[in-house]
Amino acid sequence: MPDPILLLAISGPSSSGKTTLSRLLRDAFPPHQLTILHLDDFYLTDADIPVKNGIQDWDCLESLNLPQLQQTLAYIKEHGKPPPHFVSKEDQNSVGEHGVSLEAVEKAKVRIRKAVNEAEWNRRICVVDGFLLFSADMKAVRELFDVKMFLRTSYATAKRRREARSGYVTLEGFWDDPPGYVDTIVWPNYIHHHKFLFVDEDVDKELDESVCRTIRLEGMPRDAEENMGRCLEWAVDVLEKVIRGEGPRS
Repeated sequence: MPDPILLLAISGPSSSGKTTLSRLLRDAFPPHQLTILHLDDFYLTDADIPVKNGIQDWDCLESLNLPQLQQTLAYIKEHGKPPPHFVSKEDQNSVGEHGVSLEAVEKAKVRIRKAVNEAEWNRRICVVDGFLLFSADMKAVRELFDVKMFLRTSYATAKRRREARSGYVTLEGFWDDPPGYVDTIVWPNYIHHHKFLFVDEDVDKELDESVCRTIRLEGMPRDAEENMGRCLEWAVDVLEKVIRGEGPRS
């Protein structure tokens, strides 16, 4: 019987580098050992996205097909791969330049493959990246993951990056953020769903270590904010421990 698949969640605020990190990790592992699933692939149809204060809210739980997400994760757990009918639309969306040097990417690849070979580690990995995977209201989904990585970024950086994007491919068309969307929708939703992770429920402060231990969350270090090379290095640190049997935070 093959080894069970490892479910790795990468979450954090919009524009914190979740998809970029996921794709860099996919390149670091041996071919076909790591696949990516995107929370954005579980949006409802465009017409069913909730409207709040006259604006569609694509950053709330109600915009997602959570039963389908849970069914898909359960299928992956059992079969070691996504359902055969599953097709990602998220891969049509660009994540822009990641700014990581070829040397840093190669170093990550060497470290990962060395750990895999030395441990004779054959488990496949499914990375799920998404902005609400660790929400206070997503406990049932959160507990399905074997490893949980939380990325963070400042409001100013999230706003700058999000507003620089050209838009998003959706189930039925294309979405472009209207003016002021980060301030009225994106950042308030992020605070609402993630403040429980932080000291004094303040997302500008440090992560609450006791909460992180309880839910087995690996928090990206501060020096990796706006530094995808350092973020990749940290993620490799975490995964090396997993591969060697030391496991994530316990």
